Parts: sequence; C-alpha cells; structure tokens
Amino acid sequence: MSNIPETGRTPRVTIRLVAIQVLVFSLMLTLGGRLWYLQIRNGEEYAEKAAGNHVQQVVQPAVRGAILDARGVPLADNETRLVVSASRTELMKMDDDGEAVLTRLADVLDMSYKEVSEKIRLCNAETPQPCWNGSPYQPIPVTDEATTQQALQIRERQEDFPGITAEPVAVRRYPAPYGARTAQVLGYLSPVTDEEIAQTKDTDSPLLSSDQIGRSGLERQYDAALRGDAGVTRYKVDNLGRVIGEAENDKGEPGSSLVTSIDSRVQAVAEKELVKAMKEARKQHDRNTNRTYEADAGAVVVMEARTGRIVAMASAPDYDPNAWVGGISARDYAELTGKESNYPLLNRAIQGQAAPGSIFKVIPTAAAVKAGYDFDGRYNCSSSYSIGGQVFKNFESQNHGMIDLGRALEVSCDTVYYALAHQEWKKDGGARPKKNPDDWFYKMAHEFGLGKRTGIDLPNEVEGRVPDREWKQKYWEANKDAWCKYGKKGGDYVEQIAYENCLEGNRLRAGDSVNYSIGQGDTLVTPIQMATIYAAISNGGTVYEPTVGKAVISPDGRNVEEIEPKKRGRLPMDAKTLRQTDKALEGVATRGTAAWRFADAGWPQKEIPMHAKTGTAEVYGKQTTSWFATYTDEYAIVMTISQGGTGSGASGPAVRAIYDALYGVGEDGKIDKRKALLPKPQKELPKVNSDGTIEALRQKGFKP
Repeated sequence: MSNIPETGRTPRVTIRLVAIQVLVFSLMLTLGGRLWYLQIRNGEEYAEKAAGNHVQQVVQPAVRGAILDARGVPLADNETRLVVSASRTELMKMDDDGEAVLTRLADVLDMSYKEVSEKIRLCNAETPQPCWNGSPYQPIPVTDEATTQQALQIRERQEDFPGITAEPVAVRRYPAPYGARTAQVLGYLSPVTDEEIAQTKDTDSPLLSSDQIGRSGLERQYDAALRGDAGVTRYKVDNLGRVIGEAENDKGEPGSSLVTSIDSRVQAVAEKELVKAMKEARKQHDRNTNRTYEADAGAVVVMEARTGRIVAMASAPDYDPNAWVGGISARDYAELTGKESNYPLLNRAIQGQAAPGSIFKVIPTAAAVKAGYDFDGRYNCSSSYSIGGQVFKNFESQNHGMIDLGRALEVSCDTVYYALAHQEWKKDGGARPKKNPDDWFYKMAHEFGLGKRTGIDLPNEVEGRVPDREWKQKYWEANKDAWCKYGKKGGDYVEQIAYENCLEGNRLRAGDSVNYSIGQGDTLVTPIQMATIYAAISNGGTVYEPTVGKAVISPDGRNVEEIEPKKRGRLPMDAKTLRQTDKALEGVATRGTAAWRFADAGWPQKEIPMHAKTGTAEVYGKQTTSWFATYTDEYAIVMTISQGGTGSGASGPAVRAIYDALYGVGEDGKIDKRKALLPKPQKELPKVNSDGTIEALRQKGFKP
C-alpha cells in the first residue's frame, strides 16, 4: 500500500491530460495545415495530376520514311499488311494466362499454339528466338501476313479473342530492286526496349512503346530522321475505364525520306559479280594447300572518286533484311548469327579486316620518297632478299633486275620494298632503336588514314591496324603471359614463335618491317579504307569522308537537306610523287600485273584510262586473301575475297565486269553508251512532287 495521500495524485493526472490535449491539438493543427496546403494552395496542381491518372493513351505509330537510291528507286519503304497482335497485359489477367485465347487464335491463323506463344514470350539472356524484345506493354505482332478472312474472323468474334487485334498496319519492306538486296548497308529494324524508352524519356525525341528503331546500317544511322513522330490520342476515363472525354492530343508526323548515293543497278551488278567471283574461286586449285580455295567471304566498294560518295557496297555472305520484318524466326536468326553461315550480318566493306597485300605498296612508295629515296632511282628487284639466315622471296621468285619505284609498283616487286624497309629499320637503330626514330614507313600509313575510321555514315566501322612500335608494346603487354606459358624453345612453329614473342615480342624486328612493307604481317585494313586512298590518288590527292546518305527530304517535300561531300584532308604526297604514282598504277593496268584483265583483254584505255593494283595477302593458317584496287577518273573500285587466291585472278574478273556495266564496255572492248549504267556519277536528286512524293527514274529493260 502506497504512503502517498490520494490528494497528491490529482495534479499529476491533470498535467498529463493537459499534455495529451496539447499533443492532439498540435496533430490536428498540422493535419489541417497539410490539408489546406494540398487542397487550397496546391489544389489545382494535384487535381491535374490526379486527372492524369485517368487518362489513357492510344498511340498511332508514325509511317517510317523511305530509303531511296540516287535515282529515287526505293531500297526500303512500307507496305500495308494485316497485322494480328496480342496484348500480354490483357492475356496475363486471365486465369489461364490467355492459353485458351491463344489456342483459338492459332487455329484461325493456321499456326500451332507453340508458334503463337513463342512469338509473344519476352526475350532474356536464356530465351532463344523467336521472342519479343520490345516493351511488354505494347501489342506484340503474331503475324503480319494475315488474310482478310482471318482478320474478319477475329474482329467479328471479339468476345472469343479478348486482347487480340487485327488491323491494317504500315510494315517495313525491302523490295531489292533489280535483285540488289543492299542488306548490310540498309540494316534492319526491331522493337524498342523498355530500357531505351527510359533512356530517352527526357530527351527531345522520346521513344514510345510502339516504335521500331534501326539496329544497323542506314536504318540505325539515320533513325531519328526516318522514324518520324508517332501520334498520341489521349482519352479521359472514369474509374471503371469508360471514356468520358478527350484530352490534349499530339498529331503524328511521318518520317523523312533518305536519298542515298547508291545506284541500285550498279549495286545489283556488284552483288552478283562478287558472288560469282567467289563461286569461281572455289573451283580453282590452291597449290599451297593442295585443295580448292574456300572463298568464304568478300566485299566490294564502288566509290565516286571526286566526292567520296558510295555508288555500291556489297558484302558476302549477305542476307534478306525482310527476315526481320514482323519478328524473326528461330531458323532465320540462327542462320544470321551462327558460325556456319559465316556471320552475314557483318558488313565486311567497313568491318572486315585483313592484311592488304600489295595494294598497300602505294604507301611504302610514298614513305621511301619521304625518307629521301629517288622515285626514279635504280633498285634491285632480285628473286629473294636475305636477312641473317632468313630468306624473303619475291612473288613466284621472279627477278626483274634493276628497276625504279614506278616499275616496282607495276610488277609488284616485293624485294625492292624489303630492301627499302630493312635499310630504314637499320637507320632507326635496328633492334635497339635510337631515340625518336623516323619510322617513315609507319608514320606514312597513319598519314594515309590507316589505323583509324574513315568516318563513313554507317555504324560500327572498325579502325584496322598499323603495327608500329606503340602497337607492338601494347600487344606484348597484353599477351606476354600467354606467350611465356605456351612458348617452347625448339618446339613447333607456333611454340617457337610464342617463345620468341615472350622474350622480345615488344621489339620491332627486321622481319616485322620487311613483312609490313608489302602489306603482310600484323597490318589490317578494311576495303573502305583502301577505296578512300585510291579515290584520293585518282582525284589529285583530296581525301574525302565516305558517305552513303545524299539528302534528307521532309514528308511534305518542302525541306531538302543535302548531305555535302566532306573533305578530310590530303594525301601526304607532293604533286610530283602523286603524278608518278598515278602513272605507275596506269602501267599496272596496261603492262603490269593487271594487264591481262584490262589492256590485254580489250579495255578502251584511251577513252577510259584505267589504273590498278593487285594484291595477294598471306595469312597464317588460311589461304591467301585476294585484293584488287582500281580507279578511273570517275570511280574507285576495291574488291577483296577472303581465302580466294590472287588479286587479279579471283577479284579481277568481277571488278572488270562492274566497270563494263558502268561505262557500257562490250566484250569487244567497244563502248556502247546506250548500255552504260552510270558513265558519270549521278549529281541531281530525284524529282520531288508538290505532294511530297518522290519520282523514281527507272531504266526499262535493265537486267543485271
């Protein structure tokens, strides 16, 4: 029992009650203030946000702009198809996740349930194609080839197909005019992903869930212009989802059209001749490996010499870009990405890297002159050149005696360049280089533009490689541990090389410089790089940034934004050396290694002066790579065939055939202007009509 009197409790209880009352009053005051802030001061703002929760968007995808050739012929455009789509959002609300609906849909479309369900499943790292890599909240196309009868069945029995739509939609089409697929140049489309939508949310051109975007080629490079702006209709709905009015709408706008410098007729010839040359090469016997050539890949570039614009660009193997339209099948996806198909998605004209062989020799020629050697001096074209105990042979061990650098280019004499490179290597200090060596042969390659991108308006161009001292050091640092682990003194060829590289792989050895001087060894170039160089020799030394896009035309045709040729610089050659080199390259076509493809085969040299350089590059573990670089006053054409044999042997006939088509040269060597596809580059843009449509100038009766 407490000793505290009863009267002593009253003041404490009173204090507690007062404290509780104050606390309750404070809480009510705070709550009242917050309600005033939300409902009165900022009431209008929050009312608008609340209303936004009851607005539903309906997106009308923009019609994508066309991609046209230089004459206005469509390379990529749109066609209206009946597209059947499924809403995963609606299907997932069903007890069976929409299985019954999809089963009925499969029956109508003459597909299996498995085929339909695979079309609408979401892609992830483990999911094989086909699958949907776009937004899961966007209607997913099941087929874009529905018949009118199938579409009517779905629309008339909508109660049996909740979440399924069947509507006419503009679908991308790649018509391949004259058979020219132009696949790797055009690229392809695929649906936008949620990540891409989030990344562009606060930009000037936000992506919507219905968008298709370019994934490669021109479709990707010019995606922003081609895509246009989707229309968005906003409906006010109540809590039950009933439409109670229409909110502010965004009017859609079609995408702009892209006019390219590609001539689809020349493109068709280039594609056909490249494939033909590869097939023919596979019939030829390779005496080095005692089997026929594999000729597993190739590329050709046709470039305007005075602008850098691309007239044709072919890469083999290629593919049909229509395979991506409406979602790609598992079989097609495997073929496009599998090793057995040799990766046809690669554009080997800008992504294919290989040693250039003798078409590289214009660079060491310029380097020799820069180093002080006389272009017209006398140099020994012996059958072989020895460094220590190692013998470097001339091609087919030929001996041409004492010749100048011009003649060395004409007959493609390796030993002349071996000697020049070896002498310069020794002047720079040999295995123990002096401080700040001249390295003319390597510096000249960089000044010609090798070892970096040309800047062509196509994505994912590669840089190639100039194996100079800096590269050697970095490469050694990256591979030293593996070389030291695998290398073996006195082992087989590969083990011995690994052993030597482990010890001194960072040193620029005499053999490195000798091999480099004829475009062998670790040097890597792309066809577009070499086409840019030979085009510059043709036009007097100006190096252009290659371009495929020629103009962007607005949907109404009122705004034409021309893409002007961009000068990148000049070749590092004085005017005299340039003239001498040009004359020597003409000699290659008239009396040198390419004469049997041109002068001896009736080429009209007086009317159309031809210049050429052949190249045959050796690659360890593979058959030789064929290179053929050529130019006239108007065009430069470079072709390469991996494991295809010699330059003039494998690539020569195809390059000659492309020139025949361009200029209308017949088998008898006479020029028929009526058959000439493009004796002069196409300067004018296609005609744009007042309604924004673009007229295509077609040539009747043309068959590539």
